[in-house]
Amino acid sequence: MDSLKASLLDLITQTSVNLPPDVRKAMGVAIETETPGTQSSQALNIIASNIDMAHEDLGPICQDTGMPTFEVHTPVGVNQIVIKKAIKEAVAEATKLGKLRPNSVDSITGENSGNNLGVETPVIHFEQWEHDEIEVKLILKGGGCENKNIQYSLPCELEHQGKAGRDLEGVKKCLLHAVWQAQGQGCAPGALGVCIGSDRGHGYVLAKGQLFRTLDDVNPNPLLAKLESEVMEEANKLGVGAMGFGGKASLIGCKVMAANRLPASFFVSVAYDCWAFRRLGVRLDASSGKITDWLYRDPTEPVVKMAKTEGFPLTGREIVLNPPLTEAQMRSLKVGDIVRITGDLYTGRDAVHAHLMKNPPPVDLHGQILYHCGPVMLKKADGEWEVKAAGPTTSIREEPYQADVLRKYGVKAVIGKGGMGAKTLAALKECGAVYLNGIGGAAQFYARTLDKVYGVHWMEFGVPEAMWHLHATDFVAIVTMDAHGNSLHEVVEQATGKALEGLRVG
Repeated sequence: MDSLKASLLDLITQTSVNLPPDVRKAMGVAIETETPGTQSSQALNIIASNIDMAHEDLGPICQDTGMPTFEVHTPVGVNQIVIKKAIKEAVAEATKLGKLRPNSVDSITGENSGNNLGVETPVIHFEQWEHDEIEVKLILKGGGCENKNIQYSLPCELEHQGKAGRDLEGVKKCLLHAVWQAQGQGCAPGALGVCIGSDRGHGYVLAKGQLFRTLDDVNPNPLLAKLESEVMEEANKLGVGAMGFGGKASLIGCKVMAANRLPASFFVSVAYDCWAFRRLGVRLDASSGKITDWLYRDPTEPVVKMAKTEGFPLTGREIVLNPPLTEAQMRSLKVGDIVRITGDLYTGRDAVHAHLMKNPPPVDLHGQILYHCGPVMLKKADGEWEVKAAGPTTSIREEPYQADVLRKYGVKAVIGKGGMGAKTLAALKECGAVYLNGIGGAAQFYARTLDKVYGVHWMEFGVPEAMWHLHATDFVAIVTMDAHGNSLHEVVEQATGKALEGLRVG
């Protein structure tokens, strides 16, 4: 199969850079139905521009390309060992080319392999079938939405929903709760893959498998079709909105299956996926490995642009920030303000924050901005680094550290997505600092604003976790937690919790 690796590399590239038509259609509906001028509408405009940019530049839609998960069907007699080897080679090559971010980390040492290969990475599921061709499906599901996966054991008590019993009404309560608990941390509007039943481990595998269905299909089981439809309708009444800013679009898909279970167990496993729903597939000639057909997309059909306007429509009322920042500047900001940053940014994720608890930073962070971001970076022939994708990561993971970092090192602004908790909110008020919400998944939109790489520190943590010193030009974000104790995330969570109570069934 001389063409196998090239075909798989094409599949990985297209999955990373080009959303399938059913997802584009669902996002188009979300954009059209959202109230113009709202924060959710602004977020959706950026998302639309980002989708276009990724397709045009063949760059990752989101910098977090997740744990590549392949579902492979092979004819009887085809050597699966050869296919597995080709998948691994294609994954490593895609990582080298900047189509995938190096995401494979040794769970014992914390060392990043640098090529997305490692123990059980990538994930590959094989199954034989009675067809002559090989079928390979791929899903790239980032860590932010992966962290919002959730599993329920019925019966149980759910916040804002009460008792959920061992029936479809109980399942519906779980699914509405799953949408509510994701908020902006899962990069709403999102999609649910669901398995009712099975055991704990296999239930999650089956739930993720439901994400290989198209968003516009109809469940062949009429009871499950009804459940999917009701969850879609009711979830979009919650008001979570794009990025958790509040709004009409909270869910773009709900796909449910049921599997037999043990009498003692009734699990509802939910795989939450974000708006950057990257899923494609191919059929391959079993002798040559050449692509004979694409799944989910017709490559001969032109890709229609999503965005009605270029990028973020500026009004002139945006507040310009040029680091280093002062406490007075930060205390003048309030929730809802839109800022445009031009100047230095420093990235810092989990490894950086944990390290800062016991070690001083390699640079003076007083008055600076810390960006929760794990970028995709490529080193050019001249030795200079280039930002290939750089959207915000989910900030709540840094909640154990952020208050201390603000107090000890004088950071005046933090950029991320999904908001942070009470400990950070109190520290923002105490220190005169703010939290700025970027648009999750908008990796190409933000990469274009990061026009220079000054250097990198702590590279031993790996590319995503290192501290990158970047220059930004007109980096746009929204103040969602200010220096006066106000949090948009807190307000939306409370409002949507009340809405969830209003949808309570049974």
